[in-house]
Amino acid sequence: MENDRAGDESSYSISHQVTIGGIALSDSEIAEALANNLESQFQPVTVPSVPAVIETVDVALESYFLSPASEPHLTTPDEVHEAIRGLKVSKAPGPNGLPNRALKHLPKRAVSLLARIFKAVLRTHHIPPTWKHARVISILKPGKDPAQPSSYRPISL
Repeated sequence: MENDRAGDESSYSISHQVTIGGIALSDSEIAEALANNLESQFQPVTVPSVPAVIETVDVALESYFLSPASEPHLTTPDEVHEAIRGLKVSKAPGPNGLPNRALKHLPKRAVSLLARIFKAVLRTHHIPPTWKHARVISILKPGKDPAQPSSYRPISL
């Protein structure tokens, strides 16, 4: 990806991509080429493996599914505080726009409230839908041909 104007997210562009059907030029064609490449890399295994390995996996899965679920380890305000302390202030803010520098200045009451939210998520096993989504971008691997979809590493933000 190239950045035409510093700080303007809308100015990122990807050079053309070589696809099976030709050259992808539009953003949607490039995205489709990258998605197809990722899909081809992450296909389920359909050819049976060694029967002994299959049996071992089946036994392990059956044992896992039959054992009672354990209670999750609930987080404490101190653990949340330590996690916040470990954040790098140079990193970009998330979708909520809250920078790490601001998180590091949260009062103890706010950190306690965050811990309560995390505990509720763990107890109820309900993950907020917005926590299940990420923006996936492609980073060109060093020394790779930018025209090939396989030359990009996906990362999620």
